[in-house]
Amino acid sequence: MATRAAAAKKGKPIKVSTFAWSGKDKAGKKVKGTLKGTDINVIRTKLRNDGISNPKVAKQIQLFGSGKQAITPKDITLFSRQMATMLDAGVPMVQSFDIVGKGHENPTMAELIMTIKQQVEGGSSFAEALAKHPLQFNNLYVNLVTAGEAAGILDDLLAKLATFMEKTEAMKAKIKSAMMYPASIMVIAFIVTVILLLFVIPQFESLFENFGGELPAATQFVVNLSKWVQTYWLPMFAVIGGVVYGTMELKKRSRPFNVWLDKVVLKAPVIGEIVSKGTVARFARTLSTMFAAGVPLVEAMDNVARASGNVVYEEALLKVRDEISTGTTLTQAMERTGLFANMVVQMIQIGEEAGSIDSMLAKVADFYEEEVDNLVDGLTSMLEPLIMAFLGVVIGGLVVAMYLPIFKMGAVV
Repeated sequence: MATRAAAAKKGKPIKVSTFAWSGKDKAGKKVKGTLKGTDINVIRTKLRNDGISNPKVAKQIQLFGSGKQAITPKDITLFSRQMATMLDAGVPMVQSFDIVGKGHENPTMAELIMTIKQQVEGGSSFAEALAKHPLQFNNLYVNLVTAGEAAGILDDLLAKLATFMEKTEAMKAKIKSAMMYPASIMVIAFIVTVILLLFVIPQFESLFENFGGELPAATQFVVNLSKWVQTYWLPMFAVIGGVVYGTMELKKRSRPFNVWLDKVVLKAPVIGEIVSKGTVARFARTLSTMFAAGVPLVEAMDNVARASGNVVYEEALLKVRDEISTGTTLTQAMERTGLFANMVVQMIQIGEEAGSIDSMLAKVADFYEEEVDNLVDGLTSMLEPLIMAFLGVVIGGLVVAMYLPIFKMGAVV
């Protein structure tokens, strides 16, 4: 126990493992089972306290990979909502961890919750325990929990966090679907076209060799294209793979590339408007939540910038933060960026003057989230006939080009 507390104080994450045990109960009957814990000696002590004599304990080892299920934002949202409910009902925090952890469907998340419980038992505050797991709980989450603990409204802040995460994830899903739908259709069209050029067109080509005479221009073009793809398909796919991999690596490592890419996306027709309005909605929702928690504006802006999800807006919001720290009002600093619509600036100004900026930001977020919903629905309705027409021209064009010589022969006969 002392070792565990010392590890918690040093800020080291406590690793919880599964141990298999066997022994004899008070009646002398052989029993066995598994227990989760941080140390084999702790497990032995617990078993002896439970009346198990001569316990044999061994750590379970995964033979094939870690076998761990990933922790998703949905898991964190559910954890926040359940903890808020438990604390609001007056259940002690440590007991809440037990109830929430044991009832969670994701075993990895359940293990994380029990680790946080042990860290809290070891003397850490809830926020300090969360800060030791930055992959699951970002600075925004930790700062809001810190503010909730300091103000004695942790249950309320956790409920706000859950609502915030639900709306944010819904918004991300909407924007992702708007961008992924046309991209996935184009990829499928490309794969089908390559399959036709590699396997179907060559069959027609061998048939045309027996016809004699000159092939129609469209047919000859498709045949030549098929020959080129058959010759260079490996380098072609290597180049495509290299471009995709290089783009992903640049996106991970190069901030200038991310700035350029986000600028391109923001200028794209329809998609740019969806991304822009989605980013403004996320900005308003995040800042509203932090204001409601009583986080100072400059500190809040730092977290809001990091959570914007767009490098162009992130850099602009960091400039807004710097200007606010020198005495400029929020609305003046936002107006200078040129990224926020006049309506957003005016509503925030009204909120500043009335002292209700958090509620005004929430209304801005609601409005823009609805705007994104409408834009995505409109984009989907617009793209469906365009994509069908595109597929008809590409795939249908290949098929018609292959049958032209046959039609020509029929006309001669």
